[in-house]
Amino acid sequence: MQIEIKTLDGGSAGTMELPEAIFGQSPRVDIIARVIAWQQARRRAGTHKVKGMGEVSGTTKKPFKQKGTGNARQGSLRAPQFRTGGVVHGPVVRDHSFDLQKKVRRLGLISALSQKQAEGKLIVLDAATASAKTGELAKKLKALGWNSALIVDAAVDDGFAKATRNIPYVDVIPTVGANVYDILRHDVLAITQAGVAGLAQRLGLETAA
Repeated sequence: MQIEIKTLDGGSAGTMELPEAIFGQSPRVDIIARVIAWQQARRRAGTHKVKGMGEVSGTTKKPFKQKGTGNARQGSLRAPQFRTGGVVHGPVVRDHSFDLQKKVRRLGLISALSQKQAEGKLIVLDAATASAKTGELAKKLKALGWNSALIVDAAVDDGFAKATRNIPYVDVIPTVGANVYDILRHDVLAITQAGVAGLAQRLGLETAA
């Protein structure tokens, strides 16, 4: 699968062969949905907490005697029916994450990459380095039509990362951090040549020379 290599100035830097096993597969929407759900669950802090009947402050004394008052029987002012009582079946601190097989996560990443390629929103860059300031780089990206872009490199260049830090909807990540959620929430996926090789190595494949 041949693709043109672009530069940040909008020029061409030749062509390269993309691995069919990574960028040319039929996207599995069901797998993508499972991987995104797994990612989102892992990101949840799980720090929500309410107090139960045994945790709220208050006396443990019976409010009034069992019989003879004409009122419904009550055993504690901490009961949930009272305004100052505890909450029944409320959220507690817990871990929301769950396990997902490595082969499913791998297939989800391949599906996301293949989907971007099929939509024509995959760009291969010669390199992602910049000594320019944020404003100059923002003009270049605007000229390319990148309103929302995820740039993936084998190792993120510090100067380029600083230049893109304050550009809205533009993120730069290394290949080790490439994930389904970030790929799909950006409009354009730009991968450097080194990034393509890094993804191939991460997924256990080799790129053509």
